[in-house]
Amino acid sequence: MTDFNTFSDAIIAAVGSRAGGLKVVDNAVSIMVDVSGLNEDQRVEIEADVRAAAEQAGAQSVRIMLTAERFVPRLIAVASGKGGVGKSTLSTNLAIAMVRAGRSVGLVDADIYGPSQPRLMGVEGVKPEAEGKTMIPVMGAGGVPFLSMGQLVNPGQAIAWRGPMAGNALSQLVDAKWGNVRDIVVDMPPGTGDIQLSMVQKHKPMGAVIISTPQDLALMDAMRAISFFDTAKVPIIGLVENMAGYLCPHCGEMSDPFGSGGAEAAAKELGIPFLGRIPLDINIRIESDAGTPPALGEGPISDAYSAIAQRVATWIDSPKDTVA
Repeated sequence: MTDFNTFSDAIIAAVGSRAGGLKVVDNAVSIMVDVSGLNEDQRVEIEADVRAAAEQAGAQSVRIMLTAERFVPRLIAVASGKGGVGKSTLSTNLAIAMVRAGRSVGLVDADIYGPSQPRLMGVEGVKPEAEGKTMIPVMGAGGVPFLSMGQLVNPGQAIAWRGPMAGNALSQLVDAKWGNVRDIVVDMPPGTGDIQLSMVQKHKPMGAVIISTPQDLALMDAMRAISFFDTAKVPIIGLVENMAGYLCPHCGEMSDPFGSGGAEAAAKELGIPFLGRIPLDINIRIESDAGTPPALGEGPISDAYSAIAQRVATWIDSPKDTVA
């Protein structure tokens, strides 16, 4: 008969500290294995490793209980004080870039009245399934699970809901079955109205990324968004400048139809990190409309999104530190 220590040593050698609660009775082994943070394939693999190690050590039967800590995903709000500055496109590409960097990230389209993520994520018309009353996110471009009100209504259908009803819809999206997702990028609606208040009150974000174009009018609205989150005691992760310069595809000349450097200057004045700038590029529009966001590819635009994602990830991992 194999002793307890032999089984313990064999299983620990196979899966390390994830094993615990080992019991051995007449060469019948029962054990708990922590599978927190693992996807389904990894869980199957680790269970097989434990079973093989126990049987090789002499177990006649093996009972394995898989356990997992339930994550409450951290929310990262992407916001602006006005529409039309590229907030949804940034949200999509930020989530994709973070997943490409090896992080477990989901996406919520909280723009209840103007959802656009199904198109951007390349799965327009695909509706989420549910377990009971809990929705299951749809897998979008780049392997990013996401949910949007746009998945629940017909394309082009107007959503004419009062604030409380819209707030309840947002809660259903956030409180979905996110599995191992650790961080959720939340594409916020423009402005500082009911949806933003519902988010802060019920699902307080860990931090907020503010996006603006360089011109003064957009920056004024971005300041209002920053003030809103400051009042709600939601930290500002940093400011992104979108549509920052236009490179003519014909002559190669760079122009600045919206000005230049305004968001970076504003970030410096406010003492918040400047996360980066994204140029005005026709390929962003073409690829976004096609459901293949540029963060999926290679090149300067993808690199710009990756750099912003890295700065956001650094802030998440050490939120008290300033991101350079």
